[in-house]
Amino acid sequence: MTLQASLSDRVIARLPMEKGKQTIVRDTELSGFFVMVGSRSKTFMLQGDLRQGELRQSLRMKVGHFGKITTREARAKAKALLGQISDGIDPRPKAEVSNTVVVNGRDPTLRLAWLSYRDSHMRRKGRSGKTEKSYADHVERLMKAWLDQPLSVLGHDPALVKARHDEITKQCGPYMANGCMRSLRAIYNHARKSARGLPNENPVFAVDWNPESRRDSGMGTDDLPVWFQQLRALDNPIRRELHLFLLLSGSRPEAIKRSKPEHLNLCARQLYIPEPKGGIDKAFCIPLSREMIRCLLRAIVAGRQMHPEQAPKWLFPAGSANGHIIEHKERRDTLAYWGNELRQTYRTVGQVADVNEIDMHLLMNHSLPGVNAGYITRNKLAGNHLRAAQQRISTVIFNAVRPCAQEMKSWPFTSIRHIFHI
Repeated sequence: MTLQASLSDRVIARLPMEKGKQTIVRDTELSGFFVMVGSRSKTFMLQGDLRQGELRQSLRMKVGHFGKITTREARAKAKALLGQISDGIDPRPKAEVSNTVVVNGRDPTLRLAWLSYRDSHMRRKGRSGKTEKSYADHVERLMKAWLDQPLSVLGHDPALVKARHDEITKQCGPYMANGCMRSLRAIYNHARKSARGLPNENPVFAVDWNPESRRDSGMGTDDLPVWFQQLRALDNPIRRELHLFLLLSGSRPEAIKRSKPEHLNLCARQLYIPEPKGGIDKAFCIPLSREMIRCLLRAIVAGRQMHPEQAPKWLFPAGSANGHIIEHKERRDTLAYWGNELRQTYRTVGQVADVNEIDMHLLMNHSLPGVNAGYITRNKLAGNHLRAAQQRISTVIFNAVRPCAQEMKSWPFTSIRHIFHI
């Protein structure tokens, strides 16, 4: 995760350190200066582009550790080092120079072009780790034979790219092949910004794209009773509540699995999602219906009973290394629908509940269509208006499964006063 702030000792001291998570906070006063917050330490860093003739290097250096050096001292040291880099001087010890990524200004290899795209574009713009891993898989596995080959070879012979797309389609499927070529297209376009000797036309233009159709795998209201019976039979109550909440909220699984108790505001009846798909710029609040609140309270109770150490930190705790549920998939004969299929179901039920198009976009955190809709202030609708729409969707779902809903009264449930000791 990448943030921005005017760095000071007080600001850095307040930054939380979380196991398995790395946060970069860039300084708003000095470009290229930032602090990296890991699970055990906070480190001052700098990053700059070193140009020496036709070669360009993206340098990232450690300035010092917070606690051993003040922020003011680190900023002054970083400013001096960045000045050397801008003058074409490499300030690193000689032992580190051999590990630098060097991009030839005229004709980089695919490997170097990918690393440059990763460091200079993806990480600088705060792309998610999942997106970076996807690109890395495409380049390092599916295009492994091209890693040390100059990009100009592909640029002058687009037939190579077309042939590889056809091979990946047969071996890995049409969606993977299209995704791989989209990655190559982005890397090539980025490389050509500095490598002006590359052919102007992106070689991916030669690809005959595989047709991609949206998967029609959601449920209708008639399918819900059988699904609820399957849900009720799940042994793990935390997983049971996770699947139910995904259905009632229409949310993407990854965002909900990482939800924390501190994100839950029962007074406002909202669940804050700080890092949805699209990053922190797309953060939003999910309005909660009565059924959704009960679902979360049952998850909290079950979490405290089954995972008392992890429960204070996660709404859906588990015994995993991260402390929360990682894998949400179930056997199809155990639970026929899960994950994004529940998101499709939510959208389908929203149509039955007569929720209008713009409200559905807001509830599902989609971009609003059209110029006129862009004038809508989202947070002004997140209260009573969207909560009423959310309640209509939950009501339609539970009316469709009324016998099962009656049985749900026997599911473990404790009052709000008991859970929060009020």
